[in-house]
Amino acid sequence: MKLFKTRSGIVVEHQHQCYLALSDDWDTLVNRDDLYPFLSQRLAEATPSDQYRGLTENQLQAPIGKQEVWASGVTYLRSRNARMEESKKSGGDNFYDRVYDAERPELFFKATAERVVGPGDAVRIRKDSTWNVPEPELTLFITSAGKIVGYTCGNDMSSRSIEGENPLYLPQAKSYDGSAALGPCLYVPEAPITPDTKIQLDIIRDDQAVFTGSIAIDQMKRQHTELVSFLFRECSFANGCYLMTGTGIVPPDDFTLRVGDEIRITIDSIGTLTNVVAM
Repeated sequence: MKLFKTRSGIVVEHQHQCYLALSDDWDTLVNRDDLYPFLSQRLAEATPSDQYRGLTENQLQAPIGKQEVWASGVTYLRSRNARMEESKKSGGDNFYDRVYDAERPELFFKATAERVVGPGDAVRIRKDSTWNVPEPELTLFITSAGKIVGYTCGNDMSSRSIEGENPLYLPQAKSYDGSAALGPCLYVPEAPITPDTKIQLDIIRDDQAVFTGSIAIDQMKRQHTELVSFLFRECSFANGCYLMTGTGIVPPDDFTLRVGDEIRITIDSIGTLTNVVAM
């Protein structure tokens, strides 16, 4: 099933029917280890409504309340190679090779809820960056008890020119206003998402596709539960949290985003997250 956060309330879509959730408190609703069975039981007693069919982007908000957004890096071979190449001049390339094979994953803070944008909203590229790319990522929703109960599409906007200057500049390259997008919904399955789930990235410029790429999540080197276990070692999250799981789709080194580009991230079973680039 899917949870949509709309301007008029939380809408649940299940088996081609739509329901207005009985709770308007997003943080309490989603932060349940039994989220799928809880919703299933409530929907069995509810009446579907045609009013919420065919939700459009301008009705949707980012599926986030008070949660933090974290991210993991170098979880795909393509990401490792790209980050090694961008950091070669600074002498930081071997750090990414080493973390790819290390026991401890790379985890970093990405965004507060206030810096996250939703479907149809504008993501930003930094004014002091010359090389910018989107990073399409399967994003986990994890309860405060550390259980994965949902998934969404995530866009981890990245300033590669800044990160390439020095690996210590990672926070500036990754965390700024409009640097993260989530949506279009929180997908809540009965069982964990399947390994053959495909992520696709399309970048549209002047009505033409200037980059297209796809990858299955089974190409990830690390397990989702492994990433979660490291994140929760010394961090607590009263309302749960989101964790972007890294990207395996990286445009070529001569590509950079421009203002006005449209970014479409599609993940099987979840849907498509669309954003336009702004400065």
